[in-house]
Amino acid sequence: MQWDIVIGLEIHVQLATKTKIFSGSSTAFGAEPNTQASAVDLAMPGTLPVPNEQAFRYAVMFGLAVNAEIGRRSVFDRKNYFYPDLPKGYQTTQLDHPIVGPGFVDVDLANGRSKRVRIHHAHLEEDAGKSLHEDFHGMTGIDLNRAGTPLIEIVTEPDMNSAEEAVAFAKKLHSLVSSLGICDGDMSQGSLRFDVNISLKPKGSNELGTRTETKNLNSFRFMEQAIAHEVERQMDILEDGGRIIQETRLYNGDRDESRSMRSKEEANDYRYFPCPDLLPVVIDDAFIESARDLLPELPDDRKARFKEQFGLNDYDARLLSDDARLAAFFEEAASHGKDAKLAANWVLGEFSARLNAEDKAVTQAPITGTQLGQLVARIADNTVSSSGAKKVFEALWNGDGNNADAIIEAQGLKQVSDTGALEQMVDEVLAGMPDQVAQYHQETDTKKQKKMLGGFMGPLMKASKGQGNPKLFTEILLKKLNG
Repeated sequence: MQWDIVIGLEIHVQLATKTKIFSGSSTAFGAEPNTQASAVDLAMPGTLPVPNEQAFRYAVMFGLAVNAEIGRRSVFDRKNYFYPDLPKGYQTTQLDHPIVGPGFVDVDLANGRSKRVRIHHAHLEEDAGKSLHEDFHGMTGIDLNRAGTPLIEIVTEPDMNSAEEAVAFAKKLHSLVSSLGICDGDMSQGSLRFDVNISLKPKGSNELGTRTETKNLNSFRFMEQAIAHEVERQMDILEDGGRIIQETRLYNGDRDESRSMRSKEEANDYRYFPCPDLLPVVIDDAFIESARDLLPELPDDRKARFKEQFGLNDYDARLLSDDARLAAFFEEAASHGKDAKLAANWVLGEFSARLNAEDKAVTQAPITGTQLGQLVARIADNTVSSSGAKKVFEALWNGDGNNADAIIEAQGLKQVSDTGALEQMVDEVLAGMPDQVAQYHQETDTKKQKKMLGGFMGPLMKASKGQGNPKLFTEILLKKLNG
């Protein structure tokens, strides 16, 4: 039987405020457990929450960036449940009156396709703490530092129909909130977490199937794997005549396994009611416009500018514009490198490959955009060959110098472009390869002749100790062989 896959996402975005949503406690990551949880965060008797204005501003900025309606009257509710990492016994969140209403995000897909994913709403709420299961002699520890950290929870419509679409949307959203500066985007630290709702229905049917929710996916790779795993699991059950249970599941990416966590609650299970400690917050036009004034260049606008300003193709412009930090690094390199396309190639190639290999963020790279740009400039003006440039890059990365010119000089990597010297090398190499020269002259197919030039380049590069200009070598070779 053929099935349609239906996917919707719920995304928890940890806002980059300095303090928590209802208290003055710090949100800094990495502090000793339970050193940043105040009495307000735990709703101790006699304490009252005070809303964080910056959290509202960030939420409005997000709403404006996704073309959404802004909730002029924003109301907080208590969502009642007791998890060990939220000892208040309830979560302060928003239900019927969220800060952000319906909006949309347009997503680029493979082969030039695009898809519009609708945003149902986004609401402000507080994060829970964290359960720690290691080094406690079989017991579980609780770190409440994260309790009260401001979140926006973004809820999409079930508009995605494949893992490709869901991951593309997730990446676009990551790019968006990072570019806005409202979230640091560090998924390894839980700053961005995805819950994936998945259901199957017979192909062409208008009736949605029963959905499951896979919680807390913090990498795009795990999201893709979790969707594939859950789709296969549901398909096997349905085709064996079983039925899908609405439930919350957890996915282990290391073992490619999922397990049931609990039956999926409905809204009435949480016994929502308006928070008696917080008045409704009214957003006026002035506040919205002040948030609009803070909007930076967004990824789609940056992509269009990169194409126009630097002459990049659509693919390169998209890769460079999606990550605000990588985009800034590229612009710095391009401004010093004289050749934007060549700078883009190095940023997306050698530089990004090294970041991935060492699991580093752009901001952790030991090389600056200026340094890479200076290296690109030396490639563009033929001071150094492509192979020599890789040696310079390696030296820069390892801290064996902080200037491309100095490294080129110190390591003797300057490319020989003296045509007189190169002509002499060509004459000597051709004189030592009479059989190959004869074969070249006997060949009438120009394409095959072009391939045969490669046979001369090896000895020429050896003769020049790898420092001969390949382009000039080729020009001189053609003149000598065809003259």
